[in-house]
Amino acid sequence: MEKRKLSFWEIWNMSFGFLGIQFGFALQNANTSRIFETLGAQVEDIPILWIAAPVTGLVVQPIVGYFSDRTWTSLGRRRPYFLVGAVLASLALCVMPNSPSLWIAAGMLWIMDASINISMEPFRAFVGDNLPADQRTLGFAMQSFFIGVGAVVGSMMPYVFTNWLGISNTAPEGIIPDSVKWSFYLGAFVFFVAVLWTVIRSKEYSPEEMEAFEKQNASETIVMSPEENQRRIKKLFNYGMVMTVLGMVLTSGLVYLDLEKELYVLVVGILVVGLLFVLASFVRKARGRNGFVIIMTDLIYMPKTMKQLASVQFFSWFALFSMWIYTTQAVTSHVYGTSDVTSKLYNDGADWVTVLFAVYNGVAALVAFVLPVVAKKTSRKLTHLMALVAGGLGLISVYFFKSPQMLIVSMIGIGMAWASILSIPYAMLTGALPSNKMGYYMGVFNFFIVIPQMVAATILGFIVSNVFNSQPIYALITGGVSMILAGFLTLRVDDKAAVDITEEAA
Repeated sequence: MEKRKLSFWEIWNMSFGFLGIQFGFALQNANTSRIFETLGAQVEDIPILWIAAPVTGLVVQPIVGYFSDRTWTSLGRRRPYFLVGAVLASLALCVMPNSPSLWIAAGMLWIMDASINISMEPFRAFVGDNLPADQRTLGFAMQSFFIGVGAVVGSMMPYVFTNWLGISNTAPEGIIPDSVKWSFYLGAFVFFVAVLWTVIRSKEYSPEEMEAFEKQNASETIVMSPEENQRRIKKLFNYGMVMTVLGMVLTSGLVYLDLEKELYVLVVGILVVGLLFVLASFVRKARGRNGFVIIMTDLIYMPKTMKQLASVQFFSWFALFSMWIYTTQAVTSHVYGTSDVTSKLYNDGADWVTVLFAVYNGVAALVAFVLPVVAKKTSRKLTHLMALVAGGLGLISVYFFKSPQMLIVSMIGIGMAWASILSIPYAMLTGALPSNKMGYYMGVFNFFIVIPQMVAATILGFIVSNVFNSQPIYALITGGVSMILAGFLTLRVDDKAAVDITEEAA
């Protein structure tokens, strides 16, 4: 039994919700640091305030993925999560720019990012569920197109409200400008309507049909022998003990050296994950397999292609997070020459950053449909390499351009990389995933997005303050080098459509 090929407009409808998701996500990326600074955050403290986003994704996405694999309602498998996340994210977008204090804004970022993740994670699995292998690159390219379009409009909103509609982009100290507030209100509306369109206009295969597809495409089905079960229990325990000891040693070192508090997030995270692996080994031995055990076991037994893509994703998203955190500060200080958040010059620079973000997302929307053509004529690995090198050079070039208008050239390279990051790795991955775990593994794949963000959030503030003399422009250069490295690591990936089933579903 084969999945039928979908028409262009069917793929359009099933991807349209990403327009709203990225509209909200772009507002978050382009304006959160500005909101934090307006509410009194120091430049070296901004990364740790951003930690909510990656931590939320780390927890929410695999859980949402695991349960969406097992959800069957009148709305289908993934669509209930689209809708719930859209409602919650829209409410959070309305509240965020009205935060009366810095810590409330940080808390709202946490809530908003969790809600966006609830909607966003199942969209990746949606492509794998509904499209045959030869249409998946197009499916993810379509998502990239809507991500680009949504981000273009979302990123430009404060600039549009100020320069086209005459709404003020300045406000008294500690108050978010009206141009930002109205941008978030519009974002809430677009987010909900776009996701609702996909919920209403798309369909999903039944559980019976998905099971038939799985049987046909699976290369191996593991029958769990007692000996194999024991090996997995031992492996869980060994992984857990290594990470637990490492986490304890690193935590003790930070306490002894009295280093910055941001670094504790990373090392304590290693300790907690280690303890979870140990706990999973005991639960598996005493009670057998349950949802928690399968989630932890499948982290170890990831498909080969997924493990190879991990390093590519790590360095790609470290670069992106460096850009999202520090572009406003780098452009306003390095190009505009001011760090006074109450000045018109600073806010003009911050508005221009939203335009720059719109440019790279616009480029991504246009490049999205070129990537499948280039990949077909060369390979997906070579296509991704070229795009990431262009993005890395774009980030580095910000240092050399003194004119705000010339930064548009930097954004062209970044846009090429962004389009590829949003599509090519997912197209390579889906062919190696079993359909009954598509949502879960797409959630786990998000680890290689959020872990580098956590690393960036915990170490970049320390590095900028102590190594770069509080000059955020050097954080962008670091990101550029990281993105180029990610490009060359792509050449190691085994890009083949072979489904690995590592643990039977429960």
